Amino acid sequence: MTALGFVLLLIGAILVVAEAHVPGLVLGVAGGAALVAGGIIVVASLGGAAAVAVPVGIGLGAAAGGWTVLSTRRATGSQRVRVQAGADGLCGRIGVVRGWSESAGQVFVDGALWRARHQPADAEPPELREGDSVVVERVSGLTLSVRRAEEWELIL
Repeated sequence: MTALGFVLLLIGAILVVAEAHVPGLVLGVAGGAALVAGGIIVVASLGGAAAVAVPVGIGLGAAAGGWTVLSTRRATGSQRVRVQAGADGLCGRIGVVRGWSESAGQVFVDGALWRARHQPADAEPPELREGDSVVVERVSGLTLSVRRAEEWELIL
């Protein structure tokens, strides 16, 4: 009976750790149940009374439940984070015009100099000048499509 309890404890621990890597709550709940059952069986088979076995099992279940909740919250929180790298990470960033002629030029965004194009809006002055702040609208290959930054976008 002790071997069964240890096997349940091992399986429960594996399932709880797996929950951290594949969050979905199912593995965590199954792991917690296995830990509770395994803890009660091990303590009872080693001669412990029910007054000792049940609190040990409940404590193991509470620890597994806490781990499951923590890992699930972190996993769902990371899905809401905006992309920070690559082309998608540049959209919405603010840059500074370094050189410009007609509808194309160079802008400095996130520590790099990029080729950029500008399609002005109706009410916007058509040409950008060196030192103007721009917002990246989209990325096409290595060329950024930018627009003039509005005042509220420049406030930190």
